[in-house]
Amino acid sequence: MKKKTICHLFLERVKRSGSHDAIASIENGKLQFTSFDGYKNIVEAITIGLFNIDLKSKSKVCILSHTRKDWHFLDMGILCAGAISVPIYPSYTAEEVEYIIKHSEAEFLIVEDNKQFEKLVEIANSLTKIKRIIAIEPIKQDLIEKLNFDKTIITYEEFVQMGIEELHTHPDKFEFSIDSIKEDEMATIVYTSGTTGNPKGAIITHKALCQVLLNIKKFSLNAFDNNDRLLTFLPLSHVLGRCESFFPIVFGCQSVYAESINKIISNISIAKPTLMVAVPRIFEKIYEKTMSTLEDNLLKKSLFDWAMKSANEYFHFIDHDKTPPTKVIIEYQLAKKLVLKKVYEQFGGRIRYFISGGAPLSPQINHFLRNTNLTVLEGYGLTETVAPCFVNPLNKQIAGTVGIPIGDVEVKFMDDGEILIKSVAMFSGYYKDEEETKAALDDEGWFHTGDIGRINDEGFLQITDRKKDIIITSGGKNIAPQKIENELKLSPLIAQAVIIGDQKKYLTALVGIEKQAFEGYLDEFEIDNSCNIEYLSTHKDIVSLVAAEISKANEELASFETIKDFKILPIELNQSNFLTPSLKIKRKLVQKEFITLVDAMYAK
Repeated sequence: MKKKTICHLFLERVKRSGSHDAIASIENGKLQFTSFDGYKNIVEAITIGLFNIDLKSKSKVCILSHTRKDWHFLDMGILCAGAISVPIYPSYTAEEVEYIIKHSEAEFLIVEDNKQFEKLVEIANSLTKIKRIIAIEPIKQDLIEKLNFDKTIITYEEFVQMGIEELHTHPDKFEFSIDSIKEDEMATIVYTSGTTGNPKGAIITHKALCQVLLNIKKFSLNAFDNNDRLLTFLPLSHVLGRCESFFPIVFGCQSVYAESINKIISNISIAKPTLMVAVPRIFEKIYEKTMSTLEDNLLKKSLFDWAMKSANEYFHFIDHDKTPPTKVIIEYQLAKKLVLKKVYEQFGGRIRYFISGGAPLSPQINHFLRNTNLTVLEGYGLTETVAPCFVNPLNKQIAGTVGIPIGDVEVKFMDDGEILIKSVAMFSGYYKDEEETKAALDDEGWFHTGDIGRINDEGFLQITDRKKDIIITSGGKNIAPQKIENELKLSPLIAQAVIIGDQKKYLTALVGIEKQAFEGYLDEFEIDNSCNIEYLSTHKDIVSLVAAEISKANEELASFETIKDFKILPIELNQSNFLTPSLKIKRKLVQKEFITLVDAMYAK
């Protein structure tokens, strides 16, 4: 390609794969596909439609919507117009939405539905710079009146139709627009879903966005192609989900947009994907669900344990680059056929690779998935690195690592173990924040990730912790809390955990639980089914169950890492309170909010 932009990649793909299926949605239990030619027609109409409502090159357009194919079409249209797309998490509050709209200086706003539109009503006085609002779904008239917006609000369908009609007058305008885009121009501002403070807006150029896709292409060694199919459900506001949305452009594969994240299981059986990109919490739920089905059936559990033991033995030889003995191979094949196949088939029976990112995946869960013939390519990346910069290679995966650098990525380490990354696939700085930019990017272009890690003997990167999260006890022990938290989350009864102990004599934990994990115990303990998390958090029998799980985890830890006390949080953690949109826990915020529980654990 003469130019490295996502838009040029898009045109090249349409030329090669025009009639092939590209993007699909699930409607009435069936897949409804759009070909690459149809995909281009929609994006072209959106681009021309944007010009028609007075959008200029470098105008900023906020997208406030859940993951859906329309989100992606609009994003591509914005990029092809030379404008700048600014994603906003649909789980954000009105106050957070207001911050991003104002901070990004957006002039146009795309909103999904009535629920998201209500947030605009709350912040109506802050929309003074907004020239036009596009609604993906029709908005109720009374909400529009409440907004008291003196500019036009148009529906997505009207908008696309406007672009189609305009195309007849200016048939060359789309490709002319793409040709005028420069590689180093800003393509998008992606706001980090930070665990503390206001989010920072990472500036990502067309060249950086294109380079990360070329890096992934090189990493894949042509293993992904037009026979592959994705089930897309991650937030497109998150850099990992956004990166996945461009896979059809790179590989010519199909992308099926899930109906919602809550319908993934039923959608899998319809879509039958070969590739899935997910965050660790999704895999943890799979593991927890499987383990919970074995609790009350001794025969099933013993059979499952035998199958896992057979698989572990088989992969022990593979991991040491040795051929397993015939007896071990036969036993593993039998275990797959009798037991492990059932787990694999829950994912449509066609999965070739899971791609995991966003947070560390427990080695135990990684081994569990691999044993069931579900290969996990665990990777590492940040908003600032435009998603993955390290991935476990296709021919060898090492649990507990995030693989090797991909494409043009370079890595080095500070004396304290902090990981530094350099690549063309890198953000250019934080929007309107020179101080934070200078702290993150040095003069030579090295990005200071804030993560601590090391390269193991086989050249794979291991992330040990976040630099700012390292706990130093009053006895001088340096402890990585993530390792302990991941050990706790292996329990089907523990959804989240926050390890505490900085400048303390010993470690404690704040534990998050979900009611559904205890449904099998409610009758046994004579607990009313209508009870809430607050009631469960202090019930002596529930506390005893969690205590037993923590004792079990302590057996796998060094003495200085063991948890001496814990408290169950009185609320269920979710994206509307203490989880980021990528399901990471807001550690410092939790500690601050529940300081009385923390103080109680150290009062002794």
